[in-house]
Amino acid sequence: MNQPIIADIGIIGAGPAGYSAAVYAARAGYSTVLWAGPEPGGQLMTTNTVDNFLGFPEGIMGPELMELCRKQTERLGAKIIQDIVTAIEPQDGQFVLKADKQPGKVRAVIIATGAVSRWLGIESETKFRGRGISSCATCDGFFFKGKKVFVIGAGDVAMEDTNTLTQYAESVTVLVRGEESKMKASKIMYERAKNHPKVKFMFNTEVDEFLGDAMLKSVRVKNNVTGEKQELPVDGVFIAIGHKPNTEPFCKLVACDEGGYIKTNGTQTSVPGIFAAGDVADKVYRQAITSAGTGCMAALDAKKWLEQHK
Repeated sequence: MNQPIIADIGIIGAGPAGYSAAVYAARAGYSTVLWAGPEPGGQLMTTNTVDNFLGFPEGIMGPELMELCRKQTERLGAKIIQDIVTAIEPQDGQFVLKADKQPGKVRAVIIATGAVSRWLGIESETKFRGRGISSCATCDGFFFKGKKVFVIGAGDVAMEDTNTLTQYAESVTVLVRGEESKMKASKIMYERAKNHPKVKFMFNTEVDEFLGDAMLKSVRVKNNVTGEKQELPVDGVFIAIGHKPNTEPFCKLVACDEGGYIKTNGTQTSVPGIFAAGDVADKVYRQAITSAGTGCMAALDAKKWLEQHK
């Protein structure tokens, strides 16, 4: 095992939140190290055009945006390590970051490991992600103006996505695996979607296969009561079955809710000196720009905390 790298602020995660935190921490004059984790760039690495991040009037590809963030972070003096942090251990008023290859010892920690969308697990689903399949109606609904789209899910997130998509799409069909009586969504959210003239529901229905060539063209669905299958033309499908925050290594130390999201007061976790930013703590907005904003906040909070604990 290598000797721990020593720094003032250790940041775990290389998405908009982590890079933003590193930029602010480094500019404040603190030695800053960012552990990039298994998927640097996070969910934006599978996002084609990002149209809603300020400063890019023509839009920008997700991977390109993350590469620019990485370069900016390094230019300002933060060190980026391609390694995975497996645990945080308080030690003598500091924190040891255990990692696969390069551990660290830091005075303050910012957890910014993001979250991942829950997917159906169908092989063809992977082929069409970013080519007709999305997990973010707020991000991608704009691209489906006048189109026919499906939403898959039965909870409040699915209903919220459905209502968002009615602003753009010609029609929105919601596929629900169970019966209407077993809808997980709150009554008010379900009724709002159900009563919209653009929306229809297909219950006891699940996806059997996504079909198309370079882009998604249709979906083969199956009625799980009768076994009947049918192929339905569609322009886009939005998977809305939830997200999973990447917090498993940390919830034994910091307080997390039942969904695994880190509980925070601002960005401060239950452990003084450990902060959280981005989708690890945000289950409401989940946008690149809000993640970047909380990364800034976490760095400023860490700066203030360090000043108070010299």
